[in-house]
Amino acid sequence: MISHTIGMVLIWIGIGFDFLGVLGLLRLPDVYNRLQAATKCVTFGTAGLLSGVFILKGFTSFGFKALLGIAFIFLTSPAAAHAIARAAHRSRIPLAKESIVDVYEAAGELKKE
Repeated sequence: MISHTIGMVLIWIGIGFDFLGVLGLLRLPDVYNRLQAATKCVTFGTAGLLSGVFILKGFTSFGFKALLGIAFIFLTSPAAAHAIARAAHRSRIPLAKESIVDVYEAAGELKKE
């Protein structure tokens, strides 16, 4: 009974993070801010959902697949977001007008090719 409650709480927390991530994708002004919302919120939301599924299903084949999903999300999501942000910056996609400074541009990260 207690494991069912904990599993459902984790699932609802995951749904909350996923909702905030989707809201960030809709509301934030540029690709860099949207990546922030997509990477952080959706990663933790998906991990929360899969953690809840693992607690509900236990040490079954389905539960182990949920754990593998968590590991895969935590390994691939930051790397993919970094690659997308770097490609966007190298393609000179502009920051939102509300952004104050571009640290990569100021440090000379972008070299003329």
